[in-house]
Amino acid sequence: MDISSLGIGGVAVITVICFLVGQLVKATGLDNKYIPVIVGVAGGALGVLGMFVMPEFPATDYMTAAAVGIVSGLAATGINQVYKQLTKEG
Repeated sequence: MDISSLGIGGVAVITVICFLVGQLVKATGLDNKYIPVIVGVAGGALGVLGMFVMPEFPATDYMTAAAVGIVSGLAATGINQVYKQLTKEG
């Protein structure tokens, strides 16, 4: 089994899109406490969409696809926080 059979590419795509959604929400001035919820919901929707659009997507049912998407969306928030902590001065 090689890594391409796991559908990691589809999950990474969802994470990147959700990261951009989070940045867009941040630019609107909406309170930052809502960003994880928004990217989680966006990730869930993209996960279900990805199940139909990407043949290598790692889920074959709605619940699993939504869960994969939600985790990918929340990972985008985590990536943002890691970057902020690494570049924080002091």
